Amino acid sequence: MIEKITKMTNFKIIFYGTPDFAIPAISILIKNGFDVCAVVTVEDRKAGRGLKVQESAIKKFAKKNNISVLQPSNLKDESFLDEINNFNADLQVVVAFRKLPKVVWEMPAKGTINLHASLLPHYRGAAPINWAIINGERKTGVTTFFINQNIDTGDIIMQDEVSITDVETAESLHDKLSDVGAKLLLKTVNAIMNGENPRLQQKEETIIKKAPKINKEDCRINWSKNIDELYNFIRGLSPYPCAWTTFDKKIYKIYSVTKEPVNHNDKAGTIESNYKTFLKIKVKGGNIVLKEIQMQGRKRMAVEDFLRGANIDKDSCFV
Repeated sequence: MIEKITKMTNFKIIFYGTPDFAIPAISILIKNGFDVCAVVTVEDRKAGRGLKVQESAIKKFAKKNNISVLQPSNLKDESFLDEINNFNADLQVVVAFRKLPKVVWEMPAKGTINLHASLLPHYRGAAPINWAIINGERKTGVTTFFINQNIDTGDIIMQDEVSITDVETAESLHDKLSDVGAKLLLKTVNAIMNGENPRLQQKEETIIKKAPKINKEDCRINWSKNIDELYNFIRGLSPYPCAWTTFDKKIYKIYSVTKEPVNHNDKAGTIESNYKTFLKIKVKGGNIVLKEIQMQGRKRMAVEDFLRGANIDKDSCFV
């Protein structure tokens, strides 16, 4: 249970969200006394080997904190609209959820806001964290904005920058942005409640970097790319959805790597290994050094553990 650290306000919020990324955001609102009167999240789904019913991270949180949970299959359904209307919320907050119809986002008196994991207008879309690292960005951030009819294009309220380190992964950046975003959201909601929030129209720049949804085939490693592109690509997909390659007709997921800039004339994808402690892949500009991998049908493991049972020919290549 989350214990409130300030007195409850009369400012009512409906919270829309699904994944772990949204947990710090809803937590900080509750801790600071806001009345999160309902949570809207995805329907339960069957997943895993046993196809067990899985609840979203936000639903689990809401149940532990005795918050009403709504899981509509259709956001335009009259019964759902009646339910959220009956809560008479002042504001709706969206963190990692699907697009809302106009009838929903224009319902509260103070509107509906979104917390997005990028510095808008750049990296609009479903995977801003992944693409920022894949593209070799040195900084990213979080943005709060008012929702309108188009995805991630509404008026900006506030932004906060976050640096991207040389060893950042999608996982570490996710956690960093989740925490920074929660603090920015609290600041934003306080400003809206007090009628002090800025509202800046997004500038449509000549080139806007995009963050489309990433599919499995998008994660396949192209070893012909240069060392920096490959290093960023693997980090930007780790641990999910995860970069992958093939070797001996099996799929290998690559979770963790380092890079060695060196000169060589070997074919891209060629393996170099002492078969005990290291496994390197020859690429343009140097070597990609594998640290954690997962062979198809086996568990994720350190490369040293993998090499104990591996049968790798010295002329082998990853493709």
